[in-house]
Amino acid sequence: MAQAGNVLHFSGHLHLRHRLVLSILSGKAVKIDHIRSEDKNPGSKRCFADYEVSLLRLLERITNGTVIEISVTGTAILLKPGVIAGGPAVIMLAPFSKRPLQLTLRGITSDDRDLSADLIRTITLPQLQLFGVSDGLELRIRKRGSPPLGGGEVQFICPSVKQLKTLDLVERGKVKRIRGISHAVRVNPQFSNRMIEAARSVLNRYIPDIYLYSDVYKGEDSGKSPGYGLSLLSETTTGAMHCAEALSQPGVAPEDIALLATRALLQEIQRGGCVDSHHQILVLLSWMGEPTARTIQFLRDVKTAFGTTFKIVPAEKIDPASTELLYSCYGAGYVNANRTLS
Repeated sequence: MAQAGNVLHFSGHLHLRHRLVLSILSGKAVKIDHIRSEDKNPGSKRCFADYEVSLLRLLERITNGTVIEISVTGTAILLKPGVIAGGPAVIMLAPFSKRPLQLTLRGITSDDRDLSADLIRTITLPQLQLFGVSDGLELRIRKRGSPPLGGGEVQFICPSVKQLKTLDLVERGKVKRIRGISHAVRVNPQFSNRMIEAARSVLNRYIPDIYLYSDVYKGEDSGKSPGYGLSLLSETTTGAMHCAEALSQPGVAPEDIALLATRALLQEIQRGGCVDSHHQILVLLSWMGEPTARTIQFLRDVKTAFGTTFKIVPAEKIDPASTELLYSCYGAGYVNANRTLS
């Protein structure tokens, strides 16, 4: 990774999404090379995955003046950022648009690569609200879509803000409630109830305030492929949230899927912190557990794009028994210059 003038330079396909976002927010062009260059015949097939191509098209649509150049071999890309105009959007860019954003996405709503639409709605959006992005913020699941054929549809609505609020979240608190959504499409509806019963068999040992909701879609709203899964979240007395989920796998019973999700949630809680591992990149002025490799790289990229450095100290200064870390920084003072003046 290097920086020449106003151009950020990275190598490899990892962290592609957040690097493109940092480019657009900082107004600095980004060049990324050696994208899957280990292919023996570069250019013989696309070095960009289908979802990466879709992201590039989306970024072009939600901005004015963005220029994207892909090399002949398909192993390098140069993005010259434009202005975030509005219309459809992605979550990390959405609050900084010129006007409120409305995005309709169609395809897979739950898979094992990214957070499901359920957790984005119940965890990611509340995290945004901590920064003052609230009025009109909503995600609606109109249709569910399981892999491989998808067929789902979600609508994302986000207001634009002039500037985010500072977040100071250092008290983890104790877990006071657990909520969950068990979904099933194009399979026996009882699969959803079986997952709920299996999850409760473990979670009821810890706290009484547990509510798991069965969400069964039928007909056209159930997508094109069968599938089921369980999404769980916990909330503490101070508002800290953790989440986990597990999705159907060939030959794995619904009860086992539920146990996978339940154990994953307990592990997230055990790691501690005010922010779970899925949202460390979105929330970086907080008391978190051990940072993931993706989070560490994101911190480095933020320093490259904005010059912002995080101070990371042991949280034992607050709680001597803690093994967690306290992250703090003076922000870049980013102001949404794209927003239409009222």
